[in-house]
Amino acid sequence: MNKKMKQMDLQAIFILAIIGLIAGWLGGLVGIGGGLIIVPALIYFMGFSQLKAQGTSLALIMFPVGILGVWQYHQKGFVDFSAVIILAVGFILGSFWGSKISLSLPMDTVKKIFAGIMILTACKMLFWDKSGASPTKDQLSTRNK
Repeated sequence: MNKKMKQMDLQAIFILAIIGLIAGWLGGLVGIGGGLIIVPALIYFMGFSQLKAQGTSLALIMFPVGILGVWQYHQKGFVDFSAVIILAVGFILGSFWGSKISLSLPMDTVKKIFAGIMILTACKMLFWDKSGASPTKDQLSTRNK
């Protein structure tokens, strides 16, 4: 156990565990976690800076925390591994580029960009996303076999 972990009190450990549990649950439920759940939770409940929260969230997704969720979706036929590979390459490059830019900007600017993206995403989902592309019962039942 490293020095920082020894200094962490039980309350902080509990809060982090709850944040992780909720983010994992929402990640499995609707595909969100790092940016929408973990980053704001670390800022508001743990007192992390915007950049520390972002860095911690990125470190978290490096580990295979989502493997059981991926396995569940794969079992039902809902994972496109070709898309995963392409997204992963883009994510690696984008993460490198985004972190370089973020670290060169004032923290207030980074917070405003982050908040703006969350607002735009929420507005799109609330008012303009009418796709309703849910799998039918037949699609789900054939994938259960």
